[in-house]
Amino acid sequence: MDTLPVNIPGFVWAYRFSPDEKTAVRLTNTATVADLTAENCFYWLHLNLVDARVPALLETLDGLTEEAKSALTTHDTHAALTVDEQMLYGTLVDCQRDFDQDTNNLGWLHFAMSDRFIVTTRLQPLRSVERARTLIEKNPGKFSRPVDLFELLVIEFQRTLIAIVIELTEELNQIEDIVYDNAPRDERRRLAPVRRTVVRLHRHLRTVLALMRRAAAADDDEMPFGFDDVARRLTSRLETVDHDVYALQDRARLLHEEIDSKQSSETNRHLYLLSIMTAFLLPPTLVTGFFGMNTANLPFAVGDYGTEYAVILIIASIVFAWWLLRRVDIL
Repeated sequence: MDTLPVNIPGFVWAYRFSPDEKTAVRLTNTATVADLTAENCFYWLHLNLVDARVPALLETLDGLTEEAKSALTTHDTHAALTVDEQMLYGTLVDCQRDFDQDTNNLGWLHFAMSDRFIVTTRLQPLRSVERARTLIEKNPGKFSRPVDLFELLVIEFQRTLIAIVIELTEELNQIEDIVYDNAPRDERRRLAPVRRTVVRLHRHLRTVLALMRRAAAADDDEMPFGFDDVARRLTSRLETVDHDVYALQDRARLLHEEIDSKQSSETNRHLYLLSIMTAFLLPPTLVTGFFGMNTANLPFAVGDYGTEYAVILIIASIVFAWWLLRRVDIL
């Protein structure tokens, strides 16, 4: 790991690709902007937007339009894709990565691409970007154009989505087993984060798909070389995973409805038992209320067996209430 101070503000990594030699050289921290470019080469520069000097750095890079610079430094949290003057720039959705594990929290990758470079920026480490860098290290000769790197980034995002779908499917399987168990528990709190993640993924994925189709329909004069074929392949890949995400969203919704149905049935059962108990206790309450009145000439007020008669009346009223409920088919 290179621990030397960096010369390029916000520097995370940079690669210089030579299509003729089929090599990808990772530049060290001491590299300068001049080291990025070479004859018949293109580069990938990855920057951290936490460094406030990044906007000033972008001003020194040749080939970036003002719109592309704005796209690289924006803090917008929605996908965007623009084709203009044979450049492609915008924002892609991705999932964040902690130091020791991957997460399902959404992050944003800002990029600008031409036939000579691809520049990417982000605030948090991202899963797909890190895996793309690993693949470059393993197979550097595979990438002969910047558009190949863009395709790799989107493909890794699709693979990230597939991994999340598998993870969430397993979580739904466990929730489903509990919901349909003989003694079901309320799993709405556990289901809520799954539904929230699926809904957010589906919303942003649909946006990326729509943007990709629109970019693929741009004029050939405006489109970077080779992007039309790449866009068609990526659209097909994203549509496949979109079907999986949509099916997962539909399954989570049905499972939530099943939980609500079971909870409603349980609530109705409790209300039914409460109503039965009320019906049983109402006649004895009437009897005790009658004997508790502060009036003269109450029955059984004089004699040795008043309490026994009152108890008999209470029991008789309960039996009568039970018979009446059975007669009208409530019990």
